[in-house]
Amino acid sequence: MRSGVDTPMALRHQKALIHRNTVMISPILPTYNRAPLTFERGEGSWLITTDGDRYLDFAAGIAVNVLGHANPVLVEALTAQANKMWHVSNLYHIAEQEALAERLVEHSFADTCFFTNSGTEAAELAVKMVRKFWTTEGQPERFRILTFEGSFHGRSSAAIAAAGSEKMVKGFGPLLPGFTQLPWGDVAAIREHIFADDIAAVMFEPVLGEGGIRPVPDADLKAIRALCDEAGVLLVLDEVQCGIGRTGKLFAYEWAGISPDIMMVGKGIGGGFPLGALLATENAAKGMTAGSHGSTYGGNPLACAVGNAVMDVVATPKFLGEVNRKAGLLRQGLEALVASHPDVFEEVRGAGLMMGLKCKPPAGELVNAGYAANVLTVGAADNVVRLLPALNIPDADIAEGLQRLDAAATALGGK
Repeated sequence: MRSGVDTPMALRHQKALIHRNTVMISPILPTYNRAPLTFERGEGSWLITTDGDRYLDFAAGIAVNVLGHANPVLVEALTAQANKMWHVSNLYHIAEQEALAERLVEHSFADTCFFTNSGTEAAELAVKMVRKFWTTEGQPERFRILTFEGSFHGRSSAAIAAAGSEKMVKGFGPLLPGFTQLPWGDVAAIREHIFADDIAAVMFEPVLGEGGIRPVPDADLKAIRALCDEAGVLLVLDEVQCGIGRTGKLFAYEWAGISPDIMMVGKGIGGGFPLGALLATENAAKGMTAGSHGSTYGGNPLACAVGNAVMDVVATPKFLGEVNRKAGLLRQGLEALVASHPDVFEEVRGAGLMMGLKCKPPAGELVNAGYAANVLTVGAADNVVRLLPALNIPDADIAEGLQRLDAAATALGGK
């Protein structure tokens, strides 16, 4: 190679540098409005920034870190599996996956489950399973799914079509057809639509998460189940955010004494490791035969080792009893907070450790005031701030969080 002569590789590198210096877009696609915080480690209910500041985490990665940060049980399970085998794909039997499937079936209505990497993927499969069910029944014309306004089922094409909100669907058309959004929790509206010849299923969250922390009353859950039975359609529940102990039972539907035909779970099932699942009855799943669906990573040994460790802890009466006790402490403190700051708050909403504060000023202002008070919360629709702490949060951290929320509300109310 002659000295001083640019090679084709060098020229390409130079062009890349010039391009990098002229583009305006971030190397990370700018689809998030991120807080000005960078964390380097976590300890239980606390996160520590790169500057050493400590923040009390009442967000838990949006209801994901159900056992807090760096939980030793989960760390041990992941480390042990990482030293054995990471990935083989679903071409083969995976012992950790089969063990977790058996436990989810044992502790739920389901007869079978399919593992995904996220709740969104589980929602995508739910739509496919519903449609395949009716095709198997010889009624492919039954494809329409009734959903609730304000719902959130993920960001895939089917999920945004199911939710139907302008915020999520604008600019992404044409949308997948076959969804009708009804007013949230309106049983009368469901009755009006459910007997149409094209209705395949009703799908909704027992507790709206992104939609503003709104639990569907137990009586309404029972009424919707009865309507589905009367019309002969499937009931699909989205427990991605409200499941895995978040409401004080392993699954939120248990409070109403009903069961769905299909259910999506995610978030908490992996305790911070990406994992989701679609649970179903044998009848609902009968159309899903070999080759009808698949996933390269879904249910890999690492994820399922962590999922089994989560179930070891969460799926016990003692632990769930503690969730309910802690939920009582949190709600009592939040009710006092609302009473003390009537200029900032309207009401407390939620179930278990899935709580929301309906705000009078923009909810984002309270989230930002929380940053200043070193407490982390999550915004939601309907001007609500979500409080989603780890399910094993110590009582002392609940008290500390309430004090910091009080300080944030005081600062906000004094503007």
